[in-house]
Amino acid sequence: MPDTKVKREYNAEQIQVLEGLEPVRKRPGMYIGTTGIDGLHHLVYEIVDNSVDEALAGFCKNITVTITAENGIIVEDDGRGMPVDKHPKLGIPAVEVIHTVLHAGGKFGGGGYKVSGGLHGVGASVVNALSSEMYVQVRRNGKVYQQTYSRGKTTSPLEVIGNCDTTGTRTFFQPDEEIFDDTVFHLSTLERSLRETAFLNKGIHIILRDERVEPAKEYDFKYDGGIRQFVEYQNRSKEAIHPDVVYFEASKEDYECEIALQYTDSYSELILSYANNISTTEGGTHLVGFKTAMTRVVNDYARKNKLLKENEDSLSGEDVREGLTAIISVKLTEPQFEGQTKTKLGNSEIRGFVDAATMENVMRFFEENPQQARIIIEKSMRAARAREAARKARDLTRRKSALDSMTLPGKLADCSERDPSLCEIFIVEGDSAGGSAKSGRDRKRQAILPLRGKILNVEKARLDKILNSDEIKNMITAFGCGIGSEFNEEKLRYHKIVIMTDADVDGAHICTLMLTFFYRYMRPLIEKGYVYIAQPPLYKVEKGRNKYYTYSEQEQIELLKTLGSDSKLDIQRYKGLGEMDAHQLWETTMDYNTRTLIKVDIEDVALADETFSMLMGEKVPPRRKFIEENAKYVQNLDI
Repeated sequence: MPDTKVKREYNAEQIQVLEGLEPVRKRPGMYIGTTGIDGLHHLVYEIVDNSVDEALAGFCKNITVTITAENGIIVEDDGRGMPVDKHPKLGIPAVEVIHTVLHAGGKFGGGGYKVSGGLHGVGASVVNALSSEMYVQVRRNGKVYQQTYSRGKTTSPLEVIGNCDTTGTRTFFQPDEEIFDDTVFHLSTLERSLRETAFLNKGIHIILRDERVEPAKEYDFKYDGGIRQFVEYQNRSKEAIHPDVVYFEASKEDYECEIALQYTDSYSELILSYANNISTTEGGTHLVGFKTAMTRVVNDYARKNKLLKENEDSLSGEDVREGLTAIISVKLTEPQFEGQTKTKLGNSEIRGFVDAATMENVMRFFEENPQQARIIIEKSMRAARAREAARKARDLTRRKSALDSMTLPGKLADCSERDPSLCEIFIVEGDSAGGSAKSGRDRKRQAILPLRGKILNVEKARLDKILNSDEIKNMITAFGCGIGSEFNEEKLRYHKIVIMTDADVDGAHICTLMLTFFYRYMRPLIEKGYVYIAQPPLYKVEKGRNKYYTYSEQEQIELLKTLGSDSKLDIQRYKGLGEMDAHQLWETTMDYNTRTLIKVDIEDVALADETFSMLMGEKVPPRRKFIEENAKYVQNLDI
């Protein structure tokens, strides 16, 4: 075979060197994860983190975050103010170093900060690189200093612009439209993040202002009770089964921990863990230490006080954590995170430290509050009995082999493809729509599972009852991956699970019930991006031989404007999927090339837990309040 390689020079001239902050603008995703909406908000967090670090060091009490009318951000604090003296090596003001040099800051053992969330020191400089405009005002030494930047460059020297009798830093930035897909900040996203920051740092006062509306909207966050109040906030849509929030803190050399917990009548657990104020969504050593200690302390106390008999099995970690809401916050001088995303803590010594602190303090609480301890342990014992019943029920749902179709639900119309990455399953509301979907689908890659009515609300039931529901058993068996602690992603038979319900109130309720089930018992399906919601059309409009489908009221209005009011139009409003024949369902909702699918993800675990508890739980007042506050946003309500 002839050599077809093209000869190219490869020498020093081909080695590209990116200077200053050029690497950030060239590959922004490496520094902020994405140039989508999450990356946009990450810029705010980077600047706020600098102010919080001042607070952790004991020099800052008040932080104000303002979204300006032009959609820029101002972050102001009353800390010491960034250093303005010249850097000994670089010969430029320290504040300029912080904003123009990567990996520069007081967080690398130089004594600036003992504890910091900004581990990599890229915060302010990255924000500069990704902003079209930026300025920093520093109040220090009785003077007000200012310097301006743009797209990673310094655009004015540091100058004194006034006098003052306070200290602090004020930072303004305008996100660069050349970098970000969308530069509109979401007030609700910033509200959740800043509230969480205030909970984790008791006594800090954070104000969030939105000047894009008249009058400006303002939120005030200050929690002297810290994570105690965080637990109460998370449990406001649940019923606590014991009155006191268990709270304790411990410290040792270069690390400390703060933990708050309370049990509710819920059947699910919510444990939020943080390291240096960073949400460790993937857990880590601190979470392992806490879970291990909780299991041991509950079993030890139960056996010591004869609540568990000698011949009874020990309670599992799953039993002990049923209904538990806990916040674990650790602070370390040298945190070891996995990657820039910082979602998992790796410090091995913190596991034993948290384990010992939890064991000692929870045992003390139990001994001082025996009535509350008994309530908690009895709930764990009921969970154990239900788990055993669930194990028996679960055995009936297990699929013995991928080739043994006899174990699959009778209603399932499976696809012929066996590569899960190419397969998708539509969970369809009703037999009528299920029939159309079966006839119109791509039989090679698309499976159909019709549901009969509304599935069980899993928020109000234990696993043993859930596994006695035929509709839920059918889903578990069809997916093949198991549920709860036995979930195994490798056995998942479809990499797209599509919820397809009618575009009405009942359809939305069924969709919510299914999402509640997935979130509580098959959460990896959502976390790994396997769950989607189909978007069937609301209208079909025919004009002569042409037909059009619209998927929202606004889209319908725009179409009618385009077609003209003098046209003779045949308009059909779809009340349900069953009104579409197989061909229509295919071309509007299932065709790979023309359909619209909404991917379900979890932006905020605490918010997701709170929302499912509020919408689907036992407590009515929080749900009523939510409906009253959001009724004005309803667009389609069947009467």
